[in-house]
Amino acid sequence: MILMAIDHTRDFFGTAVNPTDLTQTTVALFFTRWITHFCAPVFFLLTGTGAFLMLRRRSRSQLAGFLFTRGLWLIFLELTVLRGFGYQFNFDYRVTFLIVLWALGWSMIALSALVRLPAPIVTAVGVVMIASHNLFDAVRPASLGLWAPVWSILHVQGLLVARPPYFVLVAYPLVPWIGVTAVGYGLGQLFGWAPDRRRAALVRIGTSLTALFVLLRAINVYGDPSRWAVQKSAVFTVLSFLNTTKYPPSLLFLLMTLGPALVLLAWLDGKTPRMLRPVMVFGRVPLFYFMLHLPLIHLAALVVCAVRYGSIHWMFESSRPDQFPFTAPPGWGFSLPVVYAVWIGVVLTLYPLCRWFAGVKQRRSDAWLSYL
Repeated sequence: MILMAIDHTRDFFGTAVNPTDLTQTTVALFFTRWITHFCAPVFFLLTGTGAFLMLRRRSRSQLAGFLFTRGLWLIFLELTVLRGFGYQFNFDYRVTFLIVLWALGWSMIALSALVRLPAPIVTAVGVVMIASHNLFDAVRPASLGLWAPVWSILHVQGLLVARPPYFVLVAYPLVPWIGVTAVGYGLGQLFGWAPDRRRAALVRIGTSLTALFVLLRAINVYGDPSRWAVQKSAVFTVLSFLNTTKYPPSLLFLLMTLGPALVLLAWLDGKTPRMLRPVMVFGRVPLFYFMLHLPLIHLAALVVCAVRYGSIHWMFESSRPDQFPFTAPPGWGFSLPVVYAVWIGVVLTLYPLCRWFAGVKQRRSDAWLSYL
């Protein structure tokens, strides 16, 4: 949750340079973006794991109902609160991006159907979705006629609506994210094992996935639509090797992120280091944190804009699809140290609020609290 805020801070305060374009980026900028690649795959994976663990206190039918309603709730939040108060500070709906809560909501809805199957079958479905979806990379929406919007929603990032000034873009195609959530559901089975056995399995699976990433990426034939290539220096060749595709997440992108994440999960299992314990506050109220951090970053950008330009109208204007999340004023953009300083300020500002709300959730059991 904390790493995620780096990328969103960079969206509002960084320069227009694409951090993964090796002709423009720097090593520091590339890794500022690359480290945040771990966030979304872990969100989806642990959503599935958390769903499996809920079977300890719910029936499958109850779990299915919970996942279905929470999925609808996340989609609603994406299209209303985040669209209006988070990203753009307006409700004209001229530019709408279907992003992480959209995909997470639909993944939960899909999982609400899958949970009626045995966990090994759910896991197998997820593995097949992750491993095979790159076979269809050559299929473009334009070739499918009336089915083009469905293909964009499922597999290819692209515009659902392109009728200026109105645009709707699918940033998170669903198929691989549903696959990750299903695999996470299967991963939940390990948490019924003895701790030592579980940790050993997590390390074994994590290292195997990481090794498979290195092998497949080195072969450079399948698993990602973008091939790596020798660059102007050894360092940039390494960047090219790591520069896998997130939209939609390729097989190699998911191997690259989930492999190390599972090893880290094994290390943290049951023994969170003292220095990391304060950050567990954010983990206890993840949606509350998520819904607050974007408008806070946007508000900080608004204040800086007012001081720098004497005007703030840019911060309320809908962006173009290539300028999301907001229309930047002329000359806008700050160096990485500024981006990191704002990010730290945002996290520190939200800490007492999240700690307070975590306490409220611990003390009370009101039904509405489960929606935040």
